[in-house]
Amino acid sequence: MIAFITGMTGFAGSHLAEHLVRCGDRVAGCSEDGRWRTAVPDALTEVPLVTWDLSRDDESPILPVLDRLTPDVVYHLAAVAIPGDCGVGEPNRGAWELNVAGTRRLVSLLGRLSKPPRLVLVSSGHVYAPVTGDETRRGEDSPLGPVTAYGKTKLAAEQIVQEQCGPTGLDAVIVRSFKHAGPRQNARLMLAEWAIQMSGPDNGPIRVVNLDSYLDMTDVRDVVRAYRLVAEQGRSGAVYNVGSGNALRSGDIYQRMYELAGCHRDTVETSPGLRREAIADIARLRAATAWQPEIPLEQTLRDSLDYWRRTLGSS
Repeated sequence: MIAFITGMTGFAGSHLAEHLVRCGDRVAGCSEDGRWRTAVPDALTEVPLVTWDLSRDDESPILPVLDRLTPDVVYHLAAVAIPGDCGVGEPNRGAWELNVAGTRRLVSLLGRLSKPPRLVLVSSGHVYAPVTGDETRRGEDSPLGPVTAYGKTKLAAEQIVQEQCGPTGLDAVIVRSFKHAGPRQNARLMLAEWAIQMSGPDNGPIRVVNLDSYLDMTDVRDVVRAYRLVAEQGRSGAVYNVGSGNALRSGDIYQRMYELAGCHRDTVETSPGLRREAIADIARLRAATAWQPEIPLEQTLRDSLDYWRRTLGSS
């Protein structure tokens, strides 16, 4: 396949590009400044990377680039992806311009290509209504009703894509990703935040937000494998959850990383209390692609620790 990735230099974007290259796909992508954010494998340094800021740039300069590439599929990952950066309650301007208006620009552009590709829109489990009690599993037909600004932008992006899908319209599939982690993750997210503290020189207590959250977490390398399978085998107009399908307790994840890191420091929990997040029902994804997670949690934790030890220059 020939693939183009928006947001290719981000966490999931870089892992997706790496996976596609290993599959033998021809890959190119864009980012807002045309530069990699972190050190990446040598195989990615040869992947064409162009500058396109979807939040404000006119799409006309990128049109000839895509017309020459003639991609079979465009993976749309460009977004303000840290929920806290999207605003409190309602989306801020930056999140709306990139996550929503940027999606509209991309959809408009794809419709003007001489050979329109399939679009894979990467959305989020944050679009579902909040969980209540022990009923935490969410399938693609579960009630929608995001309460976070991030979730609201993702749902609005989905609606833009779905409005254009149809027999003579856009060929698109939507994936709703739940929490994923691994090497190269943003330093402000849970596993990376823990790994940095455990790998750094500080001997003070390790600060964690909450140890009693039940959440769905998958290795990013499994997640991007699902994206490619959906691009190949997903039904046009359909939505697919991507997650582990299992509820993991944050305290148990933390304890295993703590042991793997060989830590002997105190732990301070800054916001204690029981929390439950949505857990993905992935029956539809499995039926369509036979996908299932393959990378065990322990490998995700080890690889995250190793990445941050190398990055921070610790042993």
